[in-house]
Amino acid sequence: MQKIIIYQILVRLFGNKNTKCTINGTRKQNGVGKFGDISNISLKELKKFGVTHIWYTGVIEHMIAEGYKKLNIKGNNLNIIKGLAGSPYAIKDYYDVNPDLAKNPQKRMQEWEELVKRTHANGIKVIIDFVPNHVAREYYSDNRSVEVNDFGVEDNTNQAFSNQNDFYYFPDNELVLPLDPGTKHLNLKSDKYTEVPAKATGNDKFSNIVNINDWYETVKLNYGINYFHNNEKHFEPIPSVWRKMLHILTFWCNKGIDGFRCDMVDMVPLEFWEWVVPQIKEKYPKVIFIAETYKSEMFKKYIDADCFDFLYDKIVTYETLRNILQHNENASTLSNCWKRLEGINDKMLRFLENHDEHRIASSKFLNNPFHAVPGMILAATFHNNPVMIYFGQEVGEPARGKSGFSGDDGKTTIYDYWHVPEHQKWMNKGKFNENKLSDNQRKLRKFYGNLLQLSQSCDAFHKGAFYDLSWANKHSSYDHSKIYSYFRYTDKKRYLIVLNFDKRNKQNIVVFIPEDAFRHMNVELSSKLIFNTFLGKNLRHDRTSVKEIIEDGIRVELPPHSGSIFEINYRL
Repeated sequence: MQKIIIYQILVRLFGNKNTKCTINGTRKQNGVGKFGDISNISLKELKKFGVTHIWYTGVIEHMIAEGYKKLNIKGNNLNIIKGLAGSPYAIKDYYDVNPDLAKNPQKRMQEWEELVKRTHANGIKVIIDFVPNHVAREYYSDNRSVEVNDFGVEDNTNQAFSNQNDFYYFPDNELVLPLDPGTKHLNLKSDKYTEVPAKATGNDKFSNIVNINDWYETVKLNYGINYFHNNEKHFEPIPSVWRKMLHILTFWCNKGIDGFRCDMVDMVPLEFWEWVVPQIKEKYPKVIFIAETYKSEMFKKYIDADCFDFLYDKIVTYETLRNILQHNENASTLSNCWKRLEGINDKMLRFLENHDEHRIASSKFLNNPFHAVPGMILAATFHNNPVMIYFGQEVGEPARGKSGFSGDDGKTTIYDYWHVPEHQKWMNKGKFNENKLSDNQRKLRKFYGNLLQLSQSCDAFHKGAFYDLSWANKHSSYDHSKIYSYFRYTDKKRYLIVLNFDKRNKQNIVVFIPEDAFRHMNVELSSKLIFNTFLGKNLRHDRTSVKEIIEDGIRVELPPHSGSIFEINYRL
């Protein structure tokens, strides 16, 4: 058993070495990262960094503007595509991989399978996206087996709803798209896109008229809920989409996939997850399912139903940390997080970045990546939960400037052919070393590496107990608005974590450890304590007995935006 540490890679951008990209540039102009760019060298470095799983984002074939004529792969209509590279979440063929990502597009699946084998050979497991709620408007699979029909082939398009239809329809109504979906200004030619009857749009837009803020490039899949009539559930007989999704998941499990990050699970009925996950687990018991979920009222239901191994912890811990880091919310609110998630804390995937969120170093978040240090320590050590970082986070990528369809929004684009400049410095033309990094970037990367390795190597952080110290520190030298502290421990190991969320001021504080905490950790009150610093600054203390520390506390000095982890041993 070890702590799961996920490193998210947007494959299209990870290996792109072009440092001079053009806004709205084409594939040829700006270049594309390939499966082969994720080399043994890079994987060995990530393994040393502490990574246990890689989430390869954008692998499954999705809509792209420019096709491959020689391979009979058509480009998609510019009126229904976001950016020239297209969204990884507008799936065009569930049974194929993105040809852009292969050095030889004709052998794209072979190159992907080689990457999976290469990743496994380096002791890292593979996660890909499962996007069950919607597909691209121009979905067509030319790589599926004959066991299942393509989506929509057997639909009765005269019916707005049938549980055997794969889509929802607006009979006799044509789809009305936004006037400028974001690509017309490029002066690229594209035929008018016609869809009659119109289908419901992926973001639950049940209208034939969509706007620029809708997921207009996608169509909603029908899991047997009649949204046209009081959201009635029609799960008997089994809806057509359920059977097709089971087949798709089985297809990818047979390719050696170790896990699925399941997109927007709240938009798919719980009953489907209860039906499909056990069937996959029966054949592939080690495959994990991670839910992108934003409905806290569903968290325990998902876990109790054994649908998901882990859940996104965005709306509880991420949002709380962001408010503390960015908006100076009181640090004591972190106690509310674990209380709110009581019983499922270990199931929450914690992070400060992913492809949907602002980069820490961007102007939309903190500007300075070091200001997130206490938040990242908490995300990795709060409980036994998995933790995730997004490629480039560890070198302070700020996602600065416009790329094309994505504006200057503080996020690394998922729609454009582009580059990730600070990550490119670590990539160093395929050498994957720190030679091109600044001193600050080396320092930041060392922090992440030390934190991830520590959280993985110490049992207390992946199978230990948690003890919040906030309640025992109500005195004036402990500023609850900036300081948060807790213990992580097993029968044999004990770690004290103290965090300073103040971005400007150092904190000289006294941390009281109550008798109750020592009893929980099975430390005799007559013991003498030995403190070892694992991360951060050394303790300053002249008290070594448990009784003295209960009475007088221990003194900790914390620089701005920092945290320390201390191992506490004892002898009688």
